[in-house]
Amino acid sequence: KSFLADVCDATSKHDLVDLQKRLISDILKKKHEIRCADKGIGLIKQQFRHRKILVIVDNIDKVEQLDAIVGSHDWFGPGSRIIITTRDERLLLNVDKVYPLQVMNEDEALELFSWHAFGNSWPNNVYLEVSKKVVSYCGGLPLALEVLGSFLFKRPIADWKSQLEKLKKTPEGKIIKSLRISFEGLDDAQKAIFLDISCFFIGWKKEYVAKVLDGTIDISVLYERCLITIERNVLN
Repeated sequence: KSFLADVCDATSKHDLVDLQKRLISDILKKKHEIRCADKGIGLIKQQFRHRKILVIVDNIDKVEQLDAIVGSHDWFGPGSRIIITTRDERLLLNVDKVYPLQVMNEDEALELFSWHAFGNSWPNNVYLEVSKKVVSYCGGLPLALEVLGSFLFKRPIADWKSQLEKLKKTPEGKIIKSLRISFEGLDDAQKAIFLDISCFFIGWKKEYVAKVLDGTIDISVLYERCLITIERNVLN
């Protein structure tokens, strides 16, 4: 088995060969010298085509990353499982099944937040109401729940209330930094349309907005990048 964490960040610091070396080392339990990505692809095919393996590829953002490490079903033995996480739905066109991440319900969100804020699955009575307010602010987003839970860990309740007031004016920096990754990957036209939708067109029909903004393909890209949702042909 192999878990390749945050491939987007890893390949920004290193090259695809480094990623291939990690995969091969995890599976074979020994290091191999690889001079270029093409050689790495050949080695993966040769060594893994008869092996039943599990590979989790976290946070892919370019098709080149997939091509270099999990390019095709026949690279791996029968019964193998390749799990990919990504912000870009276009990168999943050739996978067998797609599972969109669902927003957590209130109880799930409160439990996740509690593990980070208190080290257990539920707040005590003193912190219960303020915890529910923090969870409501996070809107079921796991990243926000984890960041804020860790930040508030072992802080007095006065600090919690102060942080809630601060969040109404200024969102938590770590959350914004992570969410901006998808936004920064857009071209200028897509960024402009995303901002127009966010400010003016939430709740409007997709076809009408596409006509007004002359951006049918751009709206599709925003949807594929999980920056907007479309339910019953309405933008959210």
